[in-house]
Order: sequence, then structure tokens, then C-alpha cells
Amino acid sequence: MEIWINPACSKCRSAISLLDAEGADYTVRRYLDDVPDEDEIRAVLDRLGLEPWDITRTQEPAARELGLKDWPRDATARDRWVTALAEHPGLIQRPIITADDGTAVVARTEEAVRDALSR
Repeated sequence: MEIWINPACSKCRSAISLLDAEGADYTVRRYLDDVPDEDEIRAVLDRLGLEPWDITRTQEPAARELGLKDWPRDATARDRWVTALAEHPGLIQRPIITADDGTAVVARTEEAVRDALSR
């Protein structure tokens, strides 16, 4: 199990605390320092069953600078969104846990973290 975190994020700290309390075996990836490339982002999206715009923090300054609100949200624009996430990792929703069964969850709630633990 791997968890993508920003240590400054309270949701990430809460997820780590719960994983620790449950004795989970996991690896931390500080994705702002160890930036995922486009292929890794695509793989996580596949595991999540989501599209890149589903995990994009659209209220961030970089999102406004890029004009993401005006970008199409369809298959023709998917690669453009993935590139934006790779180039601006702060736009990636957090935390993301990749579960042992090959799936992943955006673990912003205790319920989502427990879901990942049960997989």
C-alpha cells in the first residue's frame, strides 16, 4: 500500500494517523517532492476508476492560472489534464491510497481510509 501525501495537509495527516493506529504496512510518497509522471498518474486514475478532472484541485492558484474551469472534460482533453497534473502536482487531490488489491481511493475521510485497509 502506498499513500500520496502533502505533509502540510490535515486530511493527509489524519489518514496517516489512522493507518498507523491500524498497524497498516504502507509507504509514504510525498508527491510534491517525488512528482508522479504522466504514466503514474494514468495508472492511479485507472486504479481509482476516475478521470483527471475528478482528482484536480480546481480552486488552487495554478488551476486558475491555467484556466482549468474552461477546459473540456472529455476523452479528447484527458491527456491535457494529465499533463497539467504532472507539471503542477499541487493540483492533485490528496491523499490517495493505492490498495493492495490493485485499486485506489482518494482517502479524504476516515471511511475511505478504512475502505482502502479492507481491500
